[in-house]
Amino acid sequence: MIDRGIILAGGNGTRLSPLTKVTNKQLLPLYDKPIIYYPLSILMLAGIKKILIITKPDETIIYKKLLGDGRRFGITLTYKEQNKPEGLPQAFLIGKNFIKKNGVALILGDNFFYGQGLALRLRRSLKRNRGSTIFLYPVKNPSQYGVVELDKKNKIKKISEKPKKTKSNLAVTGLYFFDNDVVKLSKTLRPSKRKELEIIDLLQKYKNKNKLKAEFIGRGGTWLDTGSINDFYNTSNFVSTIESRQGLKIACLEEIAFKKNWNNSLSKQIYLGFVLRWGPQFLFHPDWSVLLANPLRDFY
Repeated sequence: MIDRGIILAGGNGTRLSPLTKVTNKQLLPLYDKPIIYYPLSILMLAGIKKILIITKPDETIIYKKLLGDGRRFGITLTYKEQNKPEGLPQAFLIGKNFIKKNGVALILGDNFFYGQGLALRLRRSLKRNRGSTIFLYPVKNPSQYGVVELDKKNKIKKISEKPKKTKSNLAVTGLYFFDNDVVKLSKTLRPSKRKELEIIDLLQKYKNKNKLKAEFIGRGGTWLDTGSINDFYNTSNFVSTIESRQGLKIACLEEIAFKKNWNNSLSKQIYLGFVLRWGPQFLFHPDWSVLLANPLRDFY
């Protein structure tokens, strides 16, 4: 069963230099909250409560100051350091003692996901006990991404890394779900010409066993990368527009914890806040629970 997740928050963030000269990329503010909040919210929306954050050396202390052990969000956070980035599958080797005999989700720390119905797709992927599930998103320039070609039944026919020519525009996003075989299979990988373990090679091993499935973010959903200056500010503007227009928060960890009833003390604080705002009559409202839930609808 997939009951834990990993956020890969290492890397040097060279494309965001000089902003990343003094701090980790995932700690930069994306509109009104640090970037790390967004991938963390995705794992929480999926229903994952045990989460490992992999960071650069000497930066764990900063993440602990920001997020602590996760208790206030009703989750358990642990931390491991990545001495040198050597590819995405390295996360499973670093986190093998965290994964143990369980399945695991992996999300890249600089990826942004948003869209109505996303939470449902996340939970569906979580329930798959065998194989791997990848999330696909249509892009204008597929040659810059890992790309998947599907057959008429939406089964994965071919997967390739940054192909010069392809019949597909479906990019592999930075969100993956794996069964427990992922640690064993990652150990069999060999470094590529880039001297890194490649996630495409790992996915290919699952495909060869007919254990690789696809989920689709869909036309109304959004997948963005915050790895470059332009992408960083475009994503920040997107969050600003949505939150300002709808009056709702994206990646509000306290809201997700409250909706999932993961933190009773937090629920009491929010309830008290409503009482203080609207007065004692709120205590006797016949539908106070509906009033609480109404502004916290799931737009993911």
